[in-house]
This record gives sequence, structure tokens and C-alpha cells, in this order.
Amino acid sequence: MSEKVLELKGLHAVYGKKIHALKGVSLEVRQGEIVALIGNNGAGKTTMLKTVAGLLKDQPKKGEIHFAGQRIDGWQPEAIARLGIVYVPEDRGLFKELTVAENLELGLWGRHDADVDKDMAFVHTMFPILKERGRQQAETLSGGEQQMLALGRAMLRRPRLLMLDEPSLGLAPRIAKSVYEALAAISRTGTTILLVEQNARLALGGAQRGAIFETGRVVL
Repeated sequence: MSEKVLELKGLHAVYGKKIHALKGVSLEVRQGEIVALIGNNGAGKTTMLKTVAGLLKDQPKKGEIHFAGQRIDGWQPEAIARLGIVYVPEDRGLFKELTVAENLELGLWGRHDADVDKDMAFVHTMFPILKERGRQQAETLSGGEQQMLALGRAMLRRPRLLMLDEPSLGLAPRIAKSVYEALAAISRTGTTILLVEQNARLALGGAQRGAIFETGRVVL
């Protein structure tokens, strides 16, 4: 059996003093898997991803986060990112005033290894439209093209764990299907993927396993 990349043990997260967003979440993700988190708005899915990425101050309140056997809860987001955990938010996190090529170059920030050209070629092969539109401002792309740009930039970080929040949000069914086909290709490179999705049929069609969230708990 493949090794555990991510393991959550009894995770609790609280907003302010009143909103208990995660209530004892335990979950594991293994090397090379695609795991889908499914549930309604407000179920705690996005909170879980942000907690793993270290983006919520003073969270988790209780519980443990282990990545590749190392406990990381309470770490700063920069330190977590350096481990190879890459988070793509629901709004895709692009610099929309910059060009497509400039956004991709930001994915290479700090990299000086010999595989930079190979990785950029992989992204351009997976998403040819990004090479065609390299000089175009990111904000002028369609929703599907922006999602491709966000995925391409994330892959240039060489993620060990790629976390995606609603990758099909706002996309036409045909485009959403192509995004999930790209995720399958990314998974075949050995990248582990944890994604949040409301479209259960689409998500479970591409994932090896799924977890259903209700009011801060994994119920199935």
C-alpha cells in the first residue's frame, strides 16, 4: 500500500468564538491518490484546506496535521508551502493584471534547478492555449482558461500535494470535464491531489476516494 502523504487527526477549527467549522475531522490521503471532499456550502471543506495550508491564524484549535510523516499544524504558510503543499483557491489566485506568461513565471519563483524548461514544456503540452496566449492578460481569459492557468502555475511549483478548491466552479460541463482530465494526467505524474467539489458526480468520477462533509464532520 502507498505511503500516507497527509494525515489529519481529530481536527477542530473555530472562527471567532462562535463558528465551529471543523469538528474532529480525521482523514488520510495516500501517495498518488485523487481524493474528493464533497458537501454543501458551509460544510467545512474549504476551512479544512486552508487549515492544512496554514492560512487560518491560530488554527487548528485541536488536532494534528501530519505531512509525509512530519507534524505541521501551527506552521507558517511559507514553511508549509516549502514542503511541497500547493493550494489553489476557489478564485484561482491569479494576478489578473499580469500576462499568462508572467503568471506562469511566478510559479517558477525561487527555482534554479535543471528541470525548469522540462516542467514548463509539460504545462504547455497539457494546456496548449497557455502558450498561444502567453502575452494576453490573465483577466481577459475565460473561466476555463483561468483554471488551466492556475493549474499550470501550481504544477510549476512541483507539488507533492496539490489542493484545489472547487476546480469546476462556474465552468461549462465540457470545460469542467477537460479540467478533470487534466487532473488525471497530473495524478499520473505521481502528484497527490486533494480537491473540494460540489459536483459530486464529476468529482467521484475522477477520484479514487471521496469524503462527504456535513457541518464540519466527515459523515461518509
